[in-house]
Amino acid sequence: MRARRATAADWPEVAALRTRVFVEEQGVPTEVEQDEHDATAVHALAEDEDGRVVATGRLLVRDGRAVIGRMAVDAAARGRGHGAAVLAELHRQAAVVGLPEVELHAQLTARGFYERAGYTAVGDVYEEAGIAHVTMRRPLV
Repeated sequence: MRARRATAADWPEVAALRTRVFVEEQGVPTEVEQDEHDATAVHALAEDEDGRVVATGRLLVRDGRAVIGRMAVDAAARGRGHGAAVLAELHRQAAVVGLPEVELHAQLTARGFYERAGYTAVGDVYEEAGIAHVTMRRPLV
């Protein structure tokens, strides 16, 4: 399973996947799901055997730390390694710019996925967009 850095041409499919997962499936308000950071973030994606975008995530740099967010996997593609491939690609992109650590806000239902990828929870559980989250971090070196 492989993922790649998304291009501007990929944005319509990336946005459609995020809308399906966050807005339609999870009830996140549309105005919260997309934001001004999308224009400057590094986006990664994974495609299925038919070339359809089935997983995505984005990377921002904030306060000298890589911040991963908007991780989304199509419901029909979950559990097949697409999300892990996107996460690995975002780690590679963060390492390229020399960032030593990555942080993300994990939905509690995805906490085990991130723990398997080497993340550790820091702090208490909180709500974002009406969904329980926990901040998680892992070193990149």
